[in-house]
Amino acid sequence: MAESAERIHLIGIGGIGVSGIARLLHLGGHRVSGSDVKESSITRALRAEGITVHIGHDPAHLREVDRVVYSTAIPTDNPERLAAQDFGIPLVHRAAVLEELLRDRESVGVIGTHGKGTVAALLTCILDEAGRAPGFYVGGLLLDYGTNARLGGGRLLVAEVDESDGSHLLVQPDHVVVNNLELDHLNYYGGLDDIVGTAARFVDGNPRLRELVLNVGCPGVADLATRLGHGYVGCGVGLSAAFQAHDLVADARTVSFSLGRRGEDLGRFTLALPGEYNVENALAAATMALQLGVDVDALRRGLARCRGLENRFTVVPCRGATLVKDYLSHPNGMRKVLKAARRLGPGRLFVVYKPYRYTLLKYLGDEYAQAFAAADRVILTNLYTAGEDPIPGIDDGYLVDRCRALGQHVTHVATTEEIPAVLREQVQPGDVVALFGGDDFFRMADRFAAEEVAP
Repeated sequence: MAESAERIHLIGIGGIGVSGIARLLHLGGHRVSGSDVKESSITRALRAEGITVHIGHDPAHLREVDRVVYSTAIPTDNPERLAAQDFGIPLVHRAAVLEELLRDRESVGVIGTHGKGTVAALLTCILDEAGRAPGFYVGGLLLDYGTNARLGGGRLLVAEVDESDGSHLLVQPDHVVVNNLELDHLNYYGGLDDIVGTAARFVDGNPRLRELVLNVGCPGVADLATRLGHGYVGCGVGLSAAFQAHDLVADARTVSFSLGRRGEDLGRFTLALPGEYNVENALAAATMALQLGVDVDALRRGLARCRGLENRFTVVPCRGATLVKDYLSHPNGMRKVLKAARRLGPGRLFVVYKPYRYTLLKYLGDEYAQAFAAADRVILTNLYTAGEDPIPGIDDGYLVDRCRALGQHVTHVATTEEIPAVLREQVQPGDVVALFGGDDFFRMADRFAAEEVAP
């Protein structure tokens, strides 16, 4: 960042990614303000930390501002974005600001179509146990720290780097973890080959890159490995990679595994996170930590204590049943969560999903239906378009048809507000309900759970 303090305004400051940038800038001594369309727990927390937050976008918010930060989610006709252009105030993408922040530290960047936030959280806890006092920037609230960003007292900063819009090409971390690359973000990419090719540009175009960890158990990442001019350290679950996890044992709330490093048995490790899929995340974090010189005891403590991220397999008791909240919108990730959720109760497994983006439904509709086959009941509601243009024949009804074609019991409701009534009617004690959606979806779930346990 600039050597002297700047006045920096962030459009969409209530977003999880932009709010983290705001926090790092504020902690770095800059005068930070921002705006968003509505009040939220994030905007209230930012105010409590001393950051000025406006509700509503207004050019008047840009008085005496040196720079304006925006994300890809902010449309070009946003009034503050237009005003910055009119006033001659530099407009900077949040990824470019992240790059400036990382340039001042020794940085670890984590990319991947899902799981990167959990990898970053696990690595942060491990480095803390090793006495490194890392900073972090993650697209979710770390339950161990109560925030999504901090500067930390050491030289290291762990960052989740968003690849959904190609903006990761603006970021050049010193160390990189690529956890998985799957077909996703089809509003931006032309397909999996485009996703992998862009990841290769991210790696090979980074002159600062020193250490690269690849989860070669993911076919997309294995493909990436064949395209790179940069060396890497491979890791994989049940593979003959340099770093490997094997002999997984899972119960309802934890999972343990054995860890090997280049033929050396490092012993058993336990995660305070459920699901075999989290071993893949833990292995990626552990591999990078060991490459950074962390000792095995600190690694073991960090993995054992990390509680992960808010609304990533977050368990809420409800009327004798169990709710699981997760932000995942990719069917492969959902399949893994549903497998772990099945262990939480003896009854039926429900999946409740608010479909996301026309493009994902068009290209992954069958994969969603196949993933939901792991559940006994499916409840679907209105599609969240994320501003995408409609695709003829693609909507939440299309997904209902794909699921019913596989013989699944599907209930379709028009709005999120109708879901509690369906849950009251269908869910029984011992059942498990996995909900996949966004913040509004989870607020609905929390209200429903509170209502059901009230006397």
